Amino acid sequence: MADDSLYRSMFEQSGLGMARLDPTRRVLEANIDLLTFFGRSIQDVYSRDFAELVHPGARSGLERQMEKLVEGKRSRFAELVAAIQPDGSTVLTTMTGIAVRGDGSSITALLVILKQTAGERDRAANGQGKVLSDVHARILEGMAAGESTMQLASRLFLSRQGVEYHLAAMQRKLKAPNRTALVSKAYSMGMLSVATWPPRVEPEFLK
Repeated sequence: MADDSLYRSMFEQSGLGMARLDPTRRVLEANIDLLTFFGRSIQDVYSRDFAELVHPGARSGLERQMEKLVEGKRSRFAELVAAIQPDGSTVLTTMTGIAVRGDGSSITALLVILKQTAGERDRAANGQGKVLSDVHARILEGMAAGESTMQLASRLFLSRQGVEYHLAAMQRKLKAPNRTALVSKAYSMGMLSVATWPPRVEPEFLK
């Protein structure tokens, strides 16, 4: 770190969940705020692939973002992800990933900062109710299962542009900036259940 004392102060006193990862995403250290957020001990997360701590539906997008950090294609990113707690429940969080360079130009570590986004599920249940059409639900389920746009188009008898149109509409409705955030938000709001695979939209969210 350029200023280790500043980093250590932030790590211990910022109130944000923070973790330092090696370039393969393995957890090297995590502060008490992050451990409390996940409801886990340091033994639970040490040397673990950080991507395993988020829901599988959002994992591939997060892995791609982290790969870009390691490859030097970008210096940071911010993403909405659904973190998994030991009881299987999910919590929506804003995650910032930052590439840390050593004395040379190589990436030596990744810094992860988490900030909880509160109240998403309550707002969904109390304010939005039945928000998805059947076609939106099928597309969301496919996205959460890892299907590509072309696979969704073929299975649902839609054009690729049609799938893109429906995805954009859902992102606007749920205020999700991208597809990874859309899936994460759907889990956090209770639209998708972590106990069900393949993913299925809960009936109360269907029009």
